[in-house]
Amino acid sequence: MERQLDAYCEHLRSERQVSPHTLQAYRRDLNKVLAYCTKESISSWSALDIQRLRRLIARLHQQGQSSRSLARLLSAVRGLYQYLNREGLCDHDPATGLAPPKAERRLPKTLDTDRALQLLDGAMEDDFIARRDQAILELFYSSGLRLSELTGLDLEQLDLAYGLVQVHGKGSKTRVLPVGRKAREALQSWLPLRALSNPVDDAVFVSQQGRRLGPRAIQLRVKAAGERELGQNLHPHMLRHSFASHLLESSQDLRAVQELLGHSDIKTTQIYTHLDFQHLATVYDSAHPRAKRSKDSE
Repeated sequence: MERQLDAYCEHLRSERQVSPHTLQAYRRDLNKVLAYCTKESISSWSALDIQRLRRLIARLHQQGQSSRSLARLLSAVRGLYQYLNREGLCDHDPATGLAPPKAERRLPKTLDTDRALQLLDGAMEDDFIARRDQAILELFYSSGLRLSELTGLDLEQLDLAYGLVQVHGKGSKTRVLPVGRKAREALQSWLPLRALSNPVDDAVFVSQQGRRLGPRAIQLRVKAAGERELGQNLHPHMLRHSFASHLLESSQDLRAVQELLGHSDIKTTQIYTHLDFQHLATVYDSAHPRAKRSKDSE
């Protein structure tokens, strides 16, 4: 079995030309399967069936393996058996129909409305970096842009007269978003300073040398603003989550929020309904005289 596994890994390296990192990950996952087979006295890949592979997945899950890691392991097993079947060394795939345990969906972290206003209304210097960073923060929160959408933004995509921005999202899908009054004002204050840097292209957000800001640079600027104004970690997607959560809380229009975020599946947007309910439940538990619960009863 180990010899056939070696041959498969060599096939991945030489013929499929997978990256060294991917190859190491596949080998590590398949070594777990091989060790399990050895322990269970399974002497060939053809003897591993769906029931035994399911038991291995359950065991690894109990040991703390994440759903994502188990999904990768099953993908590695499927790749191995595709190779074995093609080489005539096996005639089945024990991973067919198997899925990893569902992961617990984590609620996205957001700022509440007061914290968002504290971030955006803080004292600001009147200089190149401060004006640029304020425009970045305002646009993230005003329009719910993804990091990639903001870094790729060019001047022609902005229409400040009408308060609109056109962005190119995932899957090359284009959508037009409103830009709020505060974000428009921040951009209008920033753009004259931008022109002084002699930009090398039409990027909206540039460095003092005129080069387009990359994702990492913007992440660091957002992080610095969070530490300075809020004393906490802050990242661009938290501003996007806050935009969606606050909009849904006020409008209760899930379809509209879906369109603004550019989600192809409304199930992705529905995560924000859980956030909204969580907020309402907290308010109810703390304020309603018949809902207050003592710590001892919980």
